[in-house]
Amino acid sequence: MRNNVIRLKSIEINHFKNVAHGFLGFENKNSKSQANILGLYGQNGSGKTTLIDVLELLKTLLCGMPVAARFSDFIQTDNNFSAIRYTFQIEEYEPEAVFTAIYEVSLRKSNEPISQNTDFSGSTHKEKAEIFNEVLSASYSSKDIKERMSTIVDTDCSDENVFLPRAKYNLLFGKSKTNKADLIVAKKLTRSTSRSFIFSKEFLDELRNDTEKTLYHKLFEHLVHYGNTELFVINTVNSGLISLNALPLSFNIHEKGISSIGNILISLNDSSLIPEQAFQVVENTIRHMNVVLEQLVPGLTISVQNLGFEYTKDGTKAARIQLFSNKNSKVIPLQYESEGIKKLISVLQLLIVVYNKPSITVAIDELDSGIFEYLLGEILRIISEKGKGQLIFTSHNLRPLETLDKGCIAFTTTNPENRYIRLSNVKATNNLRDFYYRSIFVSGQDELVYDPTNNSEIAMAFKEAGTENEE
Repeated sequence: MRNNVIRLKSIEINHFKNVAHGFLGFENKNSKSQANILGLYGQNGSGKTTLIDVLELLKTLLCGMPVAARFSDFIQTDNNFSAIRYTFQIEEYEPEAVFTAIYEVSLRKSNEPISQNTDFSGSTHKEKAEIFNEVLSASYSSKDIKERMSTIVDTDCSDENVFLPRAKYNLLFGKSKTNKADLIVAKKLTRSTSRSFIFSKEFLDELRNDTEKTLYHKLFEHLVHYGNTELFVINTVNSGLISLNALPLSFNIHEKGISSIGNILISLNDSSLIPEQAFQVVENTIRHMNVVLEQLVPGLTISVQNLGFEYTKDGTKAARIQLFSNKNSKVIPLQYESEGIKKLISVLQLLIVVYNKPSITVAIDELDSGIFEYLLGEILRIISEKGKGQLIFTSHNLRPLETLDKGCIAFTTTNPENRYIRLSNVKATNNLRDFYYRSIFVSGQDELVYDPTNNSEIAMAFKEAGTENEE
């Protein structure tokens, strides 16, 4: 039996980090493959990581988790709020039907300061991000039912109304005063805790208690399932952890009817202590990964050694493990492999899932970090031609421009009001890498894709800076 398939169709970003406005569609209409790949390229500081950040925000909201305080710093200082719009397509197979869903959300700096919130970089945040003006709209089409695009939930109203339109509120929750009182409390609570209201546990619990299920009840469940089990976002924090000799291992494993989904951080400096139940997951993940790894890096596999079980301070049984690299009959601790190998290992299981499962979205910032450019291009070519899932990545390495269809590539511009574009006038015979270089030097696009630099001025700046140091 086929599973339902959810795809992210587009994202619109407003007043977030260095993007005043940007729109990106993820569909490649020229592709004959089931896979949906989009690589984003552009100058440093031009909005590539912003795309990964708004995908991280989406996952956090769909999972009903608090939004990290650092997101308050992403709101442009000359604007009171940021607004993001996500569009999805959901294909159901029993019955055969299609939802198109649009989720709009805004965030602003909260009026309630927090005493301290320190992120991974050591930066301390004194303000938190407040989620507001959530709007969920949808259309539905099946053999027997046709529902036009309409608003299901709009939270831009007084707390007493919970959300509008009233007809949809009554459809989802009925006219129970108890439900309404609980939802009013939940709306205030989620605002103060930097969470989505409509994907919060409180909202969903009330929704699931309703005995009369509608099309829209299914829509919420589809999106929550997608955020919790099918959307993976890998940002540059992973690369930082790898540099510190820690391996963030992401996985989505289904074996013998058991699903294991998530990530685990394994120390590489020495042995690492992990929960007993996680040991089998790590073993299974590595076993699946080795099938592909030894083809990508001929003869290379990795192994996990259980050094014994221990009990932690809270009485939990844990396994002490160490990861090893095996190549040419030589076994060494994985910590001595290159950062490129470690980066490849940390994301490889997710690439395997993207290749095999259509309802998976994986977004990776700086996918090329440390990976040999020829290998990177070939991996992406294979996934684009024969894969099934959705892969979104940023990169500085231009090799994929030579191996991927032009529909799989988007570029940043120097215009913050129109931050993302696809190159125009690209012919089938053009080498996209050469075409992009030409667009940098002689333009030819509606927007500039590179803020020009002057070599002589750069050289003079180096000289001037060095002279000042000598003084």
